[in-house]
Amino acid sequence: MAAVSVRQKTSLAIGERFRRDFRKYWALYLMFIPVLAYYIVFCYFPMYGVLIAFQRYSPARGVFGSTWVGLDNFQNFFQSYYFLQITWNTFRLSLEDLIFNFPSSIIFALLINEVRRTWFKKTVQTITYLPYFISAVVVGGLIVDFTAKEGLINNFIVFFGGEAKNLLMDSSYFDAIYIISNIWQGFGYGSIIYLGAISNINSELYEAATIDGAGRFRQTLHVTLPGMAPTIVILLILRMGSMLSVGYEKILLIYNSQILDKADVISTFVYRKGLIDASYGYAAAVGLFNSVINMIFLVAANCISRKVSETSLW
Repeated sequence: MAAVSVRQKTSLAIGERFRRDFRKYWALYLMFIPVLAYYIVFCYFPMYGVLIAFQRYSPARGVFGSTWVGLDNFQNFFQSYYFLQITWNTFRLSLEDLIFNFPSSIIFALLINEVRRTWFKKTVQTITYLPYFISAVVVGGLIVDFTAKEGLINNFIVFFGGEAKNLLMDSSYFDAIYIISNIWQGFGYGSIIYLGAISNINSELYEAATIDGAGRFRQTLHVTLPGMAPTIVILLILRMGSMLSVGYEKILLIYNSQILDKADVISTFVYRKGLIDASYGYAAAVGLFNSVINMIFLVAANCISRKVSETSLW
């Protein structure tokens, strides 16, 4: 009875606090309604579709009428030739992207923070933000044109005495092409949140460092980076939650049969199996496997961060 009474008092307190908060910030709650509706309609409501990962799904029969096959789709995937290949390709590209692309935004934010001429700073920021908003189709076309045998990159190679060849026909160049294009697209836009974190650092810390004789480099090392650390850790944890979610749009636009052994990833495999081969249940099982691994990475990264620092998502 005592436990029930405590729960009732707690729920009443929460309800009263919510009503008081709603009356005070009703406009913010109204602004939040479209966001909440988006996630319910497009993220949570469709989750019942995960059931087709355990079915021999037929569009004519629907989710609740298709034949239940249990874990057969998962077993077929784990025993297939593609399992190790596409899993390794996905992990390799994700790891390379984490090593090279993730720090690029941090480094750029630190560099742009040191610029004192406002007009130059804004110009550089505008130029570096633009690639993020370019369509994946356009980016894919640029990559194909630049890496072609008569493309711009090969013109430089020939100028310095090299031999021209189609770089996208050689799998050994694929990782570099993919990672460099990712950095070009994302480092400017990704720096926005880090610049926001830098702007929130107490200016008195810089003044104290200057009095102690610290130069610009030492101020960056001992004031700016520690001030950015919580933001960096949170974004790193979130990045670990999408460790195996390599975007398929760009890869679909630039890969070919000659480099399939290096370029084929889980997302492109799901696309081919689901939309081209119409193996909906099999594709859903592969996608579910990908999501579960990402969830494991996210939880593990959060637990490690909580143990070694004071920053975590929960």
